[in-house]
Amino acid sequence: MLIVKKFGGSSVANKERVFNVARRIVEDYKEGHQVVVVLSAQGDTTDLLLEKAREINKNPSRREMDMFLSTGEQQSVALMAMALQSIGYPAISLNAYQVGMHTSSVYSNARLKRIDQERIMSELERNNIILVTGFQGINRYEDITTLGRGGSDTTAVALAAALKADRCEIYTDVEGVYTADPRVVPNARKLDEITYDEMLELASLGAKVLHNRSVELAKKYGVELVVRSSLSQAEGTIVKEECKMEKMLVSGVAADKNVARIAVIGIKDEPGKAFELFSLLAKKNINVDIILQSIGRGRSKDISFTTSRDNLEEALSIIHENLERISGERVEYDEQVAKVSVVGAGMASNSGVASLMFEALFDANINIKMISTSEIKISVLINEKDTEEAMNAIHESFKLFK
Repeated sequence: MLIVKKFGGSSVANKERVFNVARRIVEDYKEGHQVVVVLSAQGDTTDLLLEKAREINKNPSRREMDMFLSTGEQQSVALMAMALQSIGYPAISLNAYQVGMHTSSVYSNARLKRIDQERIMSELERNNIILVTGFQGINRYEDITTLGRGGSDTTAVALAAALKADRCEIYTDVEGVYTADPRVVPNARKLDEITYDEMLELASLGAKVLHNRSVELAKKYGVELVVRSSLSQAEGTIVKEECKMEKMLVSGVAADKNVARIAVIGIKDEPGKAFELFSLLAKKNINVDIILQSIGRGRSKDISFTTSRDNLEEALSIIHENLERISGERVEYDEQVAKVSVVGAGMASNSGVASLMFEALFDANINIKMISTSEIKISVLINEKDTEEAMNAIHESFKLFK
């Protein structure tokens, strides 16, 4: 059996945890399985590297940042190989270039295109435990690229798909996927299983258990995921195509504080203006989420939308530079907001979900700024200071802790 395992940064944060993970890896190896392990940078390494970079240049190029940030994962895999070797097991660390993890050319947010298998297969034939850097790849210029924060999950799922692995296990510091962040909502409970679609929505909406692109890949290639804790032997949560056991109306509540609201005021009320605005942002790979267009007032309208705070400065710069072209009068923005969402496949066939959510927010005296809905999710934009209270109120209103 070929098993791909991924361990997050907190799972390998120090010497004790490195050896704990080494022992977890060895458990499968001793049973005769082939093991490929993907690692994130240790603990807060990526944040510390970001601080170091900004000490030198407050606005560094994305190419150089990718070159710099990729060193965190290289440290992790090399240290893990040393740990495994020290307890008597053959291991080899490989970076993205050595494996052949080919990506698009977009620095800091690249997408995997293909993975070469020759090196990994040859090392497996030598009975080595293989340790691969997560979060990174190489583009057509042979430059190092990174996949965005949380990208190690995507590396693991992509490897599992390319190698046709029998199992893909994602290890974190929690025991699986919960109905809400248990650090914020004490009554949150662990799910035994969840569908790809529900997990994708939760991951996209702020749940930090899995990277959303990893779930996209798992669904596309039919990779069954297991989310488990590296610190316990708990069974975890299975992420798969269909779930028969969980029939809850709502599967989870998620919050995302990495959100900013931008409003372009006084745009001419004529065809094509929304296209002009959002095409400018798309050309710079700036994603937008909730969009609200006001009813025209006379000959003008307002367009509001959300984007990540990471993209706020660049988005504002683009809009200001092109304000006359899109016929806007002025731009407003708000960083003190958060997005709270409910997700559940059961919502599609049940009415009253939105009403129940809005009632919970009303009872908690929380104001809603924007609303977005789909077949399996409802998202609201609220003041950031109300995030935790909103999550608890909504979670209790749907009785997700039962």
